Order: sequence, then C-alpha cells, then structure tokens
Amino acid sequence: MNSIKEPATRSFMEMVERRNPAQPEFLQAVHEVAMAVIPFMEEHPEYVKANILERMIEAERIMIFRVPWVDDEGNYRVNRGYRVQMNSAIGPYKGGLRFHPNVTLSILKFLAFEQVFKNSLTTLPMGGGKGGADFDPKGKSDKEVMRFCQSYMTELFRHIGKDTDIPAGDIGVGAREIGYLFGQYKRLANQFNGILTGKGYAYGGSLIRPEATGYGLLYFVDEMLKKNGDSIKNKKVVISGSGNVAQYAIEKTIAFGGIPLTASDSDGFIYDPDGIDTEKLAYIMHLKNVERGRISAYAEKYGCPYYAGEKPWKIPCDVALPCAVQNELDEKDARLLVRNGCTLVAEGANMPTTPAAISYLQANGVLYAPGKASNAGGVAASGLEMSQNSLRLYWTREEVENRLKVIMHNIHEQCKKFGRKEDGTIDYVKGANIAGFVRVADAMLAEGHV
Repeated sequence: MNSIKEPATRSFMEMVERRNPAQPEFLQAVHEVAMAVIPFMEEHPEYVKANILERMIEAERIMIFRVPWVDDEGNYRVNRGYRVQMNSAIGPYKGGLRFHPNVTLSILKFLAFEQVFKNSLTTLPMGGGKGGADFDPKGKSDKEVMRFCQSYMTELFRHIGKDTDIPAGDIGVGAREIGYLFGQYKRLANQFNGILTGKGYAYGGSLIRPEATGYGLLYFVDEMLKKNGDSIKNKKVVISGSGNVAQYAIEKTIAFGGIPLTASDSDGFIYDPDGIDTEKLAYIMHLKNVERGRISAYAEKYGCPYYAGEKPWKIPCDVALPCAVQNELDEKDARLLVRNGCTLVAEGANMPTTPAAISYLQANGVLYAPGKASNAGGVAASGLEMSQNSLRLYWTREEVENRLKVIMHNIHEQCKKFGRKEDGTIDYVKGANIAGFVRVADAMLAEGHV
C-alpha cells in the first residue's frame, strides 16, 4: 500500500482496536479487509461518505447466553453460548455453529465477519453470521452431547428462522449435533423447515454437503492452476487436518491426479511418502468419523513417519492446503514452504495463515488464496440446501456438484476482476476482499442507514 493510503488504514484500525479491545482474531480479520478495501473506497467516495466499512464491522446483533446441562453422572454443568448476527444486507444471516473449548466472542466475530464476504462471493442471497459455545464434544457420550445441544437450542431457537438466520455446522458440530439441534428446534417451534443446513439426507439435507468445502477448495485450486496453464496432476500436496474439510480435500486431490502426502490432528501429523490413496483415505475416515481416534494410528497401520506435536509444512510439496484451524501457518512455516518449492497455498480453514506468512508467500511469488474465496464451497452448498428445502425437493448429486463447480468458477472470476495486477497475475486477497465488499456495500447503500 502506498504512503497516501497508509494513514487512512492506520487511523481506521486504531478506531477498531479501541472499540474491540482484547479481540485479536477479529482485529486480524478486519485488518486484512481494510488493507484491500480502504484504497478501493478512496476511489469510490460514495462508500466513504456513507461510512460503509465502519458500519460493516459492527455486528447487527450479538446474543450471549447460559447453556446449562446435566452429564451422565447427574452433575450440573454450564457453558457459554453465542450467536453473532453480523450482516443481513444481502440475505438472512448464514454461518456455522462451533463447539470447541477455545470458542470466544473474538473468534466468533472474526468468523462472522469473514462469513459476510464469503457468502457475498457465492452470489447467493445470504448474509453473514456465526455462533457456538465453549463446549467440547470430545470425550462426551452421545446422550451428553444430545442434552447439551437441546439446551443450546432452547435459547437459540427464539433468535433464528428460515428467513432470519440459518445456522450450519462447523468444528465440533457434525451430523450428530445437527440432528439433535434440529430435533429440538422442530419440537420448540412446531415447524419442519430448512432452519439448519448440514442436515442428514433423510430429513432435508443435501447431497455432497459434507464434501462441499473440501471439493470446492480443489475446484478453486484447479481454477488457479488453469489460469497459469497448469494442473494439479502429479503434484505433491501437503494437507493439514483430518476432519471433514481435509478428508474431502484429500479425496478430490486424488480424483484430480494429485498426490496427498499428509494429514494431521491436534497431536501431530503423518507423512506418507507413497501418497494417501483411496483405501488409506477410507481408513482415515473410519478412524476419525467412527472410532474418533488419533491420526497417529495411521502411521502405526501403514508404517509411515509420525511427527508428534508438529505441523506438516516442513514436508516438501508443490501445493499446501491448510485445513485445520486459524493461524496454523506462520511466517516460519511459509519460509519452509518456499524453500522446499511450494508454489501454491489455498486455505481450506478459516484464516489459517498469519498476516506475516501471507506477506512472505506473496512476496516470493507463491499463489495464495484466502479462505473467504477458496473454502466458500461449504456455505455455497448450504445455500443450495436452503434452495432445495424451499422448493421441497432433492437435487441429484450431479446437479449439486455441477452447481458447486459453477459457483467456485465464478468466485475465481470475481477475484480475477478485482485482483488483477499490471503484470497479469492475480492478487487473490485483494480480489476476494473487494469483490465480497462491493456486493454487500451496494446493498447497504440501497437500504439506507439501517
């Protein structure tokens, strides 16, 4: 950013920091957007006059509530529940629920803010929101999870609706949790509608919704490589995580002819130099989804290296796909990737790359895609599930996947439109942020000071 525009960004961020103290994740997300959008706004005074960005960073509504529940031993337990309704300028609030002990207001505000831009990029009529609780489903029985979900929904149900706010799953909220949440909503509201997405197929879910984030990530990577006359075929791919996103990113990498080398969890990562094939992926899925075991068991079964307490970014690769948690890839990791020949990094998780790492990757010619563009496939499929629920019908797997491909292609085209540089390359961070901003900002202008 040149010297004329730096003071405006600095002044804006000082204001944001004063109003949102001790919220580092939220401040990081806002800073990334401000760096791209403020210079653009200075060329479009209508946005400056209407103070659009300052209005956009303020949530329309935030709910914080007590979630009491009883464990299997009869002990009374309590957690804190949240729902952040960030922006509804282009549609009802849409965004996942996260159950994890590290859930805080800062993390949910960052996720909700990112969701506004991500949902805008899909071009579907969805605003942005996020919610969850500092509850850890890990190690809990099905009955304990059910009791917690029912208690959480007992408060949440009064704040959501199919034309108001449609939550989905996220970390710690999978098919089991969505089922319990939906059942309690239906019981309380006396309605059967598309209030939640990520539902089971038997009660209104969409085909390939579980696969959509991982699949969409690879469709976006494919678009990035095709732009440069390349493909993922025979490329070595390092992937973090072993949950839903990582599993289907591995699956689609194999389908595209790439060679996935790694998977990880909070304890460490495995490196399979022969590549993870479909049989090995099936084992990972059973291990993580059914047994709820640790990824180290893969190394024991297939005799490959396991690195306890480490991240996979030191493994030489062509493509890196962070699919686990925020800020998992820092500048030290970025240096390792560049040194080992990595040419593309695309985010499967939300904000998994630190600002310093992003700057280093871009400065060294690595193609880098932010999550608000590259992992938008999940919410895109949620939007398609909403459409099917409204129409009271199911689309085939092929129909949903073809629509997902088109959406990811269109997101890439928007990034290209707003992020193209003079040398013909694309700044995906700039492109995604400006493209996402413009649609929401134009709607906010049209709707007045609401």
